[in-house]
Amino acid sequence: MESGCIAIVEGNPHLRSLLGWHLQQTGYCVYQSADFHQARDVFYGYQPDLFILDGELPGGNSLEFCKWLESQGQSLVLILSTHKSEADIVRSLKAGADDYLTKPFGMHEFLARVEALMRRSRTVSPPSNLDYGILKIDLVQRRVKLRGAVIELTPQEYSLLYVLAQAEGEPLSRSELLQRAWPDSIDNPRTIDTHVLSLRKKIEPEPRQPNLIQTVRNVGYRLNLEILKLEPRSPKLNSQVSPMPVQAIS
Repeated sequence: MESGCIAIVEGNPHLRSLLGWHLQQTGYCVYQSADFHQARDVFYGYQPDLFILDGELPGGNSLEFCKWLESQGQSLVLILSTHKSEADIVRSLKAGADDYLTKPFGMHEFLARVEALMRRSRTVSPPSNLDYGILKIDLVQRRVKLRGAVIELTPQEYSLLYVLAQAEGEPLSRSELLQRAWPDSIDNPRTIDTHVLSLRKKIEPEPRQPNLIQTVRNVGYRLNLEILKLEPRSPKLNSQVSPMPVQAIS
């Protein structure tokens, strides 16, 4: 029997149930979603090894969601689509998909492709933590510690901070941040400003004079990794940072 966690994001309830049943019979743990909002909750809650993604899911852009999943760097993606042209396949693979299967397809081929992808997920062991000196990001629990204390972040604030950290100090434009940190297609770049402001209030000692998340004029924002790695651990914490119970995280 196989093992591993798989998320199915499929608009057709009959196909979704059929695929889920066969995967469960094979031994996989399966989570089913009908739209991107449910799929995002599954990602935050369970960190699946593989996402099986409907290429024509109503109410959203599958490729945008695929790009967002790739930016998180933890789940493989198999796209199922009725589009068979080379251009469609190439576009999906460039968006971050790891494999592409056209509908209709045989169940044996589908299960074989899933098995091949799951083998890949087992051969690569992603890091469980990112360490930037006084800032530590737990990728498994999706928790952030600053100067030894846990910062209570919303899921979107966590994604924004994670994407900024992944950039290794390079500035990212508002458009890039929207594409990488938001699973939904959003056209208003000021959404980034609002979330940066709320994030600064939680991690900056002086939010009105930010040093950790810096504004780069005519570009966007960057995470100041230099100050994170140079600043010594200090008992003086932001008033919004609450101490964490010893047993909650190692």
